[in-house]
Order: sequence, then C-alpha cells, then structure tokens
Amino acid sequence: MPIYVAGTCDTKGRELAYVKERVVGAGVGAVLVDLSTSDEAKNSRLGTDFPPAAVAAFHPSGAANVFTGDRGSAIAGMADAFERFILSREDVTGLIGLGGSGGTALITPAMRALPVGVPKLMVSTVASGNVAPYVGPSDIAMMHSVTDIAGLNRISRIVLSNAAHAIAGMAGAAPPPPIQERCTDKPSLGITMFGVTTPCVTRLTQILSEDWDCLVFHATGTGGQSMEKLVDSGLIAGVIDVTTTEVADFLMGGVLPCQEDRFGAVMRRQLPCVVSCGALDMVNFGAMETVPERYRQRLLYRHNPQVTLMRTTTEENARIGAWIAARLDRCEGPLRLLIPEHGVSALDAPGMPFYDPAADASLFSALEAGFRPASNRRLVRMPLHLNDDAFAAALAAHFTELAGVT
Repeated sequence: MPIYVAGTCDTKGRELAYVKERVVGAGVGAVLVDLSTSDEAKNSRLGTDFPPAAVAAFHPSGAANVFTGDRGSAIAGMADAFERFILSREDVTGLIGLGGSGGTALITPAMRALPVGVPKLMVSTVASGNVAPYVGPSDIAMMHSVTDIAGLNRISRIVLSNAAHAIAGMAGAAPPPPIQERCTDKPSLGITMFGVTTPCVTRLTQILSEDWDCLVFHATGTGGQSMEKLVDSGLIAGVIDVTTTEVADFLMGGVLPCQEDRFGAVMRRQLPCVVSCGALDMVNFGAMETVPERYRQRLLYRHNPQVTLMRTTTEENARIGAWIAARLDRCEGPLRLLIPEHGVSALDAPGMPFYDPAADASLFSALEAGFRPASNRRLVRMPLHLNDDAFAAALAAHFTELAGVT
C-alpha cells in the first residue's frame, strides 16, 4: 500500500523524486504522480509512475480540458481530474504534495476528498499564511517549505526529508481500526459550540455522554463544515446544532461564515437533528480596525484584541431567521427547532452588552413564520436562556426522543 507523492514534475521533478526516495528509504512504498499541465509534458513519464495524461484522462469532459494552454484553466482542470483519479485508487496509504500557490490549489482538493484519517501532508510556499481555503473541513497537515520549491539545497533537503519521514511515519504506523469500528458501544453525535454557548454544550454533553460519543465542533465556519463532512461520510449518527452563528457571518459578511450548503448534510442523510439559535446575536470580525466601514457605527464588542463581535439588528435577525427556516424546510428527517426566548448567548442576557429582546423576537418570529411543522418535525419555544441547564436538558430530551433512545 503506497504513499502517493504528487506535484508538477516539469517544474519540481527533482524535489518530488527526492521525497519519493526518502519515503521509500523510510520503509514505506511510494508512487510518483505527475500533475504537469503543459501540453508538451503530458505524455512524458519523467520517471514517474503516473504521467500527466493518465491523470488528465479522469477529467469528466476529457483530457483536452486539462491541457488547454491557459495556466488557470489547466490547473483547475487537472485539480478536477486528480481528485477523481485519487478517489479511483484503492491503495492510497497517504498523500503528500509539493507546490506553490498553484500546486497547492491543484493538489489539496484531492486531499479534501479523501476520508478523514487518511494521512495528508501538503508542503507549500503558502503554508505560513491563511490555509483555510486549502484545508477546508479536512485533516490536511500543512508544512511551510521555507525556501521556494525550486531546487534542492541545504534548506529544502532538510524540509523535504522531514516531510517525507512525517508522511511515512503517519502511514507506516500500525493502523487504527476504521472510524466506523471505533467506540462501537456508542453512536456518534455532532454538536456545535462557541465560547458564548459553552455552558449549554458542556451540560448537554454531560447528559448524553453515557449513551453517545459526543463530537463537539467549534462554530468557526470550518467547524460547521467539518461536522457536515463527517455527516455526509456516514460517521455521525445524529446532530444537535446548538450554535448556528455561522449563518449570521454568511449573510452579513463576517469572517467565520458557513457555506450555502449549511444544513445540507442533515437534509441528505435525514439524521435525527435538533437545531437552536446559539450566538445568532453576533457577527464575527477580526481586530477592531478590520471591521468594515459600513459597520463602524454599530454596537461592537471587543472579545479580545483579535476578535470583534457585532450585534445583529432586528432587520438582520429577520433575514437570518428566514434563511434558516427555508433551509430547515427542506429537511425531511426527524427534526426539532428549539427557541430559547430569554437569550441566545452569554452576551445576550440582562445586563450584558448584546441584550436586545426586540432583536431576538424578530429572529424567533421569522423562524416560526418560515418553519413547516409535520409529524416528525416541530418548533418549540421555551421561556429559557440558551445557557440555562434546563434548556440543555430540553435539547437532550428532544434529541433522545427523535433518536428513539429509551
């Protein structure tokens, strides 16, 4: 079972061959996949195990959509083909890639498509910056190349050797049992949390941990995507979506947004799901000076030097509620929507800076107006704060009922 070493051999052939050699030297098999997109390189093997043409053949519209002569469209085409190529292989023990910004964009989609737990390591010139677009909801490890990946030298040899031994160590270790076979005594439960909803989630996990393997996801945009990736992968058996704050960032331009497909995994899998309104009173930005000019006069709260929170308004809450209700309306599985009428976060309580009953009422009314009740789906309003122990108990009770656990 080999490690796949991937990159563009027309520009990084020596470095890729060196990584393959070091992986093999560590006692693990390796194959080299050439992702070059230049037309003249497409049929050259260059000592590789899979030449560019072999990978490009996996493009759904044919290899001609890879070797276009235009760098941007060629990279996009090869990225699509490589993702399909990797998913067609049944012997991927691990995947390591080398690249600059283009190579990183080319290789990481295939990494994201692999299941969680398969070792993935991207050695990249952009790994010391914002890697969220490359990593997404997956478990990709990023390593900064320090020097450009443009030849073997006293620095690059060390970095690439370390990377080769890292992926060999990950892949060569005694494999754990498949995720589906672990914790067989308990099904897995996905729960979303934010700092301002921690008391609720802490109490919730205490109530349910005896019967459920509680997986808590930080609602930072990527956190919600990670949970939904695991739902789509069949690795989560139920969801309590306490903290739906990513929707506020998505609609208002915050820095921790969900994607358009939020709640989509629950729709597709029809899992038992309880949803609430955690932290919908806020939109997240970076340091105070990064808040967009259009929001500078709003109610802002400095959470810490790097995080500024903006209170959502009555109008924004109506929009948020309508969006969530429209998405939930497409969920055909067992569903509850629980509304905490006395506040949705630690900052939304009497005496706290985001306490605004009118804004909350707008959110709740929009949710109720757009929610479609049915025999397996109900909306429940409760005269409680989200962080009250009684609300956590209610979330647990409704979920247990939906999941059929006695």
